[in-house]
Amino acid sequence: MIAMLLSTKEQMEIRKKALENEDLRKQEALKKERKNKGFTQVYPRGWKRIIELSKGNAGASGLYAFFAQHIDPSCGAVVCDQQFLADQFEVNRSTISRWLSYLEKEVAIVRIPVAGRVCAYALDPREVWKGYDNSKEYAAFVTRTLVNKDGEIKRKIMAMFSTGEGSNEKQESFYE
Repeated sequence: MIAMLLSTKEQMEIRKKALENEDLRKQEALKKERKNKGFTQVYPRGWKRIIELSKGNAGASGLYAFFAQHIDPSCGAVVCDQQFLADQFEVNRSTISRWLSYLEKEVAIVRIPVAGRVCAYALDPREVWKGYDNSKEYAAFVTRTLVNKDGEIKRKIMAMFSTGEGSNEKQESFYE
């Protein structure tokens, strides 16, 4: 009789732990499901950027919005070539080149050469982000793997973190 009670008690504990584990798995699955799937976050600073770009160059503003829509949630960048962008916007490649130059001049994007005519176009994660807020530390801006030896890209990225036009003061924090 005692052995039966012990066995039943052990079975109850095993079943209780199994149910707890199942609940944890369900909670994790629900959390993963809610992980900003198909959602792009545009912060106040990003809305300001979009408004300013649309005043200065409507085509470049559209290109910025395209990048914002398609950024990879793990790194905050889009990798493509200019001909692909030209096809998407039904313009010629030189128009895309002008728009990209405008966006770079306005420090709205960082262009990072990947191979040949393919580049990664990174957006400031304080303006536009896709994915969880805590994954920003893996944005193309933060990683050192995308910085070339001469530091050109690093200088462009650091320029994006300046507090204002013409200011040399850098932001204390990546996240606002």
